[in-house]
Amino acid sequence: MGTKPTLHEVAAAAGVSLASASRALTGRSASPEMVRKVRTAAKRIGYLPDATARSLRLGGHPQVVFAVDDIGNPNYVQMLRAIEEELGETTRISVSATGRRPDQTVELVRMLSMGAGDGLIISPLRVTPALRQALADTVVPVVVIGTLHSELSIDSVFVDSAVAVGMVVDHLVEIGRTRIGVINGPGNTNPGAARRAGFAAAVERHGLSRSDGLQVTATDFTVGAGVEAAERLLAAREESSERLDAIVCANDLIAIGAINAIRRQGLRVPEDIAVTGIDDTDLAALYSPPLTSVSLQSERRGRIAARMLRERFADPSRPTRRETVEATLVVRASTIGEPS
Repeated sequence: MGTKPTLHEVAAAAGVSLASASRALTGRSASPEMVRKVRTAAKRIGYLPDATARSLRLGGHPQVVFAVDDIGNPNYVQMLRAIEEELGETTRISVSATGRRPDQTVELVRMLSMGAGDGLIISPLRVTPALRQALADTVVPVVVIGTLHSELSIDSVFVDSAVAVGMVVDHLVEIGRTRIGVINGPGNTNPGAARRAGFAAAVERHGLSRSDGLQVTATDFTVGAGVEAAERLLAAREESSERLDAIVCANDLIAIGAINAIRRQGLRVPEDIAVTGIDDTDLAALYSPPLTSVSLQSERRGRIAARMLRERFADPSRPTRRETVEATLVVRASTIGEPS
């Protein structure tokens, strides 16, 4: 690997003065057009900001930020554990929980571009045009766990949530469940939209009912939101006399909330209603009954993302990589009952 590109080379590649390039990279007194032009050139030639380059050159400890919507979600905890193990003691890792606010995520990316960190691993629930633009503009190395729904040249690791939902519907049909309800996550999130599409495709494939009475949307990906959504689904079932023998939930936390709501109604899981989750977090195996779920390989995705970032540090100009991880169904007692 040759020498690291310099600020002079960035200015030359962008066709601007050295002072203009410096202002654009630090976000000071530069127009949005100038910022975009200079940072595009910087990314193209593999330029790293001075602090990052100096840290790597001297064998220092680069500062990596792991940005998520809600660190209370065990899915992100699994990712973080793998990232820390993979990057080891050579990297300082901080976590930024953006509180499900895309504007805060955008501001974080801009702060990193101004020297607040050396690299970013981000797993956004909601992807806005402003976030895509901020990620396109930054010269800080970035890896996305998920998808940006764009052609941006950014390293990423992806798992197909629509396929995951199809797996649990296939399993439920195999064990004889045909009146399958769904509790989805918010539709303005990446996983919510993908899982809604996956459920619709799966029930159509099996020729099952797509009654509105069997579909509700949770306000969040939490246990409390799962309880509230399941109560609405069960109430709609009673009012419409719709038979319901299974509920597909958008993640494990919603599924745990749904099981609590079902039990409050005096119903049994899985004898009366089978319940499935998605993520296969540590809670899935520990809950009673243990939860049938789909593993989205959170630890593996975190590990791959960390490796991608380390490779980007080593060679900023290498080709962008996008890796897909396969989901796997994990069958437990919440659908097939406890072994006798």
